[in-house]
Amino acid sequence: MSAVQRISIAALALLALGAASASAGELPQYEVMGFPISPLQTSVLGSDGIQEESRTPVLTLHGMPASPHQIAVISPRTKQQVAHRLKTDASQHAND
Repeated sequence: MSAVQRISIAALALLALGAASASAGELPQYEVMGFPISPLQTSVLGSDGIQEESRTPVLTLHGMPASPHQIAVISPRTKQQVAHRLKTDASQHAND
């Protein structure tokens, strides 16, 4: 077998391997209760409640995609919630 044939075979093999890896695209992403989770976190926490992350957002607020944390932060507060928070913060500072 000549050197040219070996080089062409090696080039074709590399091209085939490159095409196979390119077709895989992105690795799947996973989530727990709407929050993204890494493979390391999955191995530490176990697989209970883990599901593949959907490509389209499940939670929306006024037609825009939002995470559970964003919805909690953006949602309007009632006067009672604000007063309770101020009271709780004041009592914690008094105990310090």
